[in-house]
Amino acid sequence: MDSAQSKTSDALASLRSRLLRLANHSGDYQTEIAALSIHRRDKVSEPLPCVYELGLAITVAGYKQTSIGDLVFDNSPGQSLLASVDIPVVAKVTQASPADPYLAIMLRLDPRLVMQVASQVTLPRAPKELSYSALSQGRLDSGMLEAVDRLVALLDTPELLPLVAPLTLQEIIARLLLSPHGATYMHLNASGSSSRHITQVMGWLKNHFNEAISIETLADMAHMSTSSFRHHFKAVSGMSPLQYLKQLRLQEARQLMLNDELDVSSAGFRVGYESASQFSREYARLFGAPPLRDIKELREQVN
Repeated sequence: MDSAQSKTSDALASLRSRLLRLANHSGDYQTEIAALSIHRRDKVSEPLPCVYELGLAITVAGYKQTSIGDLVFDNSPGQSLLASVDIPVVAKVTQASPADPYLAIMLRLDPRLVMQVASQVTLPRAPKELSYSALSQGRLDSGMLEAVDRLVALLDTPELLPLVAPLTLQEIIARLLLSPHGATYMHLNASGSSSRHITQVMGWLKNHFNEAISIETLADMAHMSTSSFRHHFKAVSGMSPLQYLKQLRLQEARQLMLNDELDVSSAGFRVGYESASQFSREYARLFGAPPLRDIKELREQVN
């Protein structure tokens, strides 16, 4: 093992030790740092449809598989996934046990802060062969892992959080932008590019998914023909505009039934479905069970 590999291994070991102490059983942990959450699983999971928000997911221990459309990412310790926009995914933990759990960190990104940091660093030229998907994968170097480890370590000294955590977050963002992830993020979020038009439409859909909307209207918003819009949308999101819209609606309906205790018909209507039977069919297709059974099973898991 060379020096760089040794430093990376040491940084991962330190981070794993901290996460085991902070997350002592399976679950999701929101920390005192608003942008930082810790995730632990003690066993292999079934595929779970969910939405990755703009942010960086870091696998520290165990293995996980994440997919958008036909793209599949296998994540091992030290690998990261950057969601450059909010994107529906299907994720499953593929290796975990109580003795050796899956451990991960999610760092949510503030787009204004990212662009502020980007204006202060010299960004590398993007490689021509780079794929501009909303989800990109990369292996983190020791410098990035050590910065993340320092951020997590700040949870032990809460009096330093207000002053030091923002500085450490800026360092992490700078390192992210200087990595291969940076070219993908900037392309998808820099004004003027066709991908940026698509991400703007995706952002609009996230806030208006319950409205009746046509492909032609979305294409007009992106300043594209319908065929060009479909092509660019799938290149960025890994799915068609209709599939993306369905997943947003169904994810929100699931949360409404689980957290707000809405009945099936009300949840479907709230997210834009006019037909309760169509809503139930598409819900079961995505989550593997009809709404009532799925929500019952989720509540049993929580309890």
